[in-house]
Amino acid sequence: MVNTKQGQTAEHLIEYLRQLAPQVRRRLLAELERLHLLGEDIPHSEPLIAALRAEFRNTGQNHYRVGNPSRYFFEPLEPVLVDRAPERANSGQIARGSLAPIWSLVTEQLLRSMAADYIADANDVIAADKQAEARQMAQAFQKKVLIYLNGLLGSAEGTASIRDGLMAYTSSHATFDDLKKMLRYLDMQRELEDFGRALAPRIGRLEGASLDKVLGLLRTLKANRADAVPFALMILARRLETPWELLSVATVPAADRAAARIAASPFAIAVSMVLDQIEEKHHLLLFALRNYRPVRAKEIVSEIYGIEDALRTRIELKGSGWGQQLDQLMTAVQAAVDAEINTIPSDHRHLMHILESPRLRPDQSFGHKVGHMFEKGWDVVSGLLAGNTDTTHRRDAS
Repeated sequence: MVNTKQGQTAEHLIEYLRQLAPQVRRRLLAELERLHLLGEDIPHSEPLIAALRAEFRNTGQNHYRVGNPSRYFFEPLEPVLVDRAPERANSGQIARGSLAPIWSLVTEQLLRSMAADYIADANDVIAADKQAEARQMAQAFQKKVLIYLNGLLGSAEGTASIRDGLMAYTSSHATFDDLKKMLRYLDMQRELEDFGRALAPRIGRLEGASLDKVLGLLRTLKANRADAVPFALMILARRLETPWELLSVATVPAADRAAARIAASPFAIAVSMVLDQIEEKHHLLLFALRNYRPVRAKEIVSEIYGIEDALRTRIELKGSGWGQQLDQLMTAVQAAVDAEINTIPSDHRHLMHILESPRLRPDQSFGHKVGHMFEKGWDVVSGLLAGNTDTTHRRDAS
């Protein structure tokens, strides 16, 4: 009955949306996607997002997800695009959700005539499957946008006009930061592409000769374009089979575990980027728990604990800002895990939740786990002890 009522409510909202102007619906879609990435639980938002995305797919209106000319325009940014809210994108990332309002600002307010010509010409060559020509057109339009926006940003009045213009399409002030990052990225695109080509497509372990090569590439890039380093680290992280190994570019040159020494190393920002990985996985964990995916949640928790262990092993974090940030992140993760475990009804507390698996944190002793359970007052300790006894018997028998 509840599901039926929810479905009817969503249908009424979708019907109401049809009465709004297309520009308003595009803005609403961008906002719903942004809030969704922030972890906001908005009732009936999923069917609304699905309906709006389907509309723009079917009509071909210029929401960036479906506008082929816009996809070619933003294509160079792909190595640093993330499915995070703009507010959570670090200095080496650009939120994918920022592209829609940026595209609307450029094509509907700032360069309407020039953009219309580009879109019309690009649609023709894309329809003819002339991809190389489509990319050339996109590059030419990028240069014009780059020159125009950099000119506006050169004055306080121009900067204010861009900020105000973006607010017509999103309530996120962080989209303005993403626009500036986009301009920086496009300005140094050739250097970053050269950096990416010099890397192995997949890096199994970032150590030894592999690490030496990466550090050499980063030093060269930093010497020529210091502001390119955050983007380069993002590109590198995506090539790593174990993304938290990005830590090595900060810790190895420091030759010391002291946080202060590492913070003074040339690529110390890599530590903050690894902490960002925990934050991102925390939001993925919340999404998995909200959508009743315990197996995926267990995988995410295990990944988080692995990153935490790497940080605490490689860096002496006590008293540092990084240490405080890590403690706050892990407290939030533990709170999410505890809340999920506490959903077990009180008369079934002899059961062990999937997130209580001893294998999730292999760095902790069995005694530590039991002590933690007693501190929390969970009756599941008896189940945990029984499981451990069975394991011991099996090991002894073998």
